[in-house]
Parts: sequence; structure tokens; C-alpha cells
Amino acid sequence: MTLSIRNQLPGTVTTVTPGEVMATVGIRLTGGQLLTAAITQEAVTDLGLAPGAAVRALVKSTEVALATGPVEGLSIRNQIPGTVTDIATGGAMAAVKLAVDGGALTAAVTKDAVDDLALTTGSTAVALIKSTEVSVAKA
Repeated sequence: MTLSIRNQLPGTVTTVTPGEVMATVGIRLTGGQLLTAAITQEAVTDLGLAPGAAVRALVKSTEVALATGPVEGLSIRNQIPGTVTDIATGGAMAAVKLAVDGGALTAAVTKDAVDDLALTTGSTAVALIKSTEVSVAKA
């Protein structure tokens, strides 16, 4: 299956914390970063997710926010550092590509955000991703 979701990061399930409707799934990405996905308990069961399972974490580029460094006092669980490799800007929006350990991420943000954060090729940035915006697929 081919998907339009640009961000597809391979990893391994480390934990599954079940709930009545939702579960959290801990994933160690191939670059070593830890990622948390909040998905339905039904999806956990359907996918047969358990520690050790090979998965792909999927995140739409519109669900990736950027910061110039780690952010404290924030409920967003997933903060992945990287280096800007490309910025494509239009009149209002920009696609910012980050090289991260073990892969790459793309963030769709406003052109104003790129300017305000002074992002350029080679600058460091942190991708911020809410756990509810991470989908999981079996690898």
C-alpha cells in the first residue's frame, strides 16, 4: 500500500499500556528515539501489537510542529531533534525537511513560522508531535 503520509518512521514496540478505549504504544525508532502513539485498543488488538513487534510510526506533515530546541512544560510527549535539510516555501506555507537519527521528517508550517524561528538549511530544530497524531502500522 502506498500512502500520502510523508513521515513513516520504522521502529520496534517497547511497551503497550492498555485502556478501556485507547492505549499508548511506546516505540523505539531505528535512530534510538522514543516515540509514544495513542491509538485505539481495538487497533492494538487488530495489529497484534506487543513489545518486540516491528512497526512504522506514521505522522502527517501537517501534524508536526517545530521548535528551535527542546521544550519543557508542554504536554506534547514526542520531541525529536534534527537538522533542517530543505525548506520549500510558497506564499503562505512551507515544507521543512529534517534529518533525524534513523530517518527524516517533514513539517508543514507557515512561512511566517519559518521566518520567526529563523530556520535555514543546516539549522537545528525539534519536531513536536502529539501522541494522538501518531498512527501505527505493522512493518
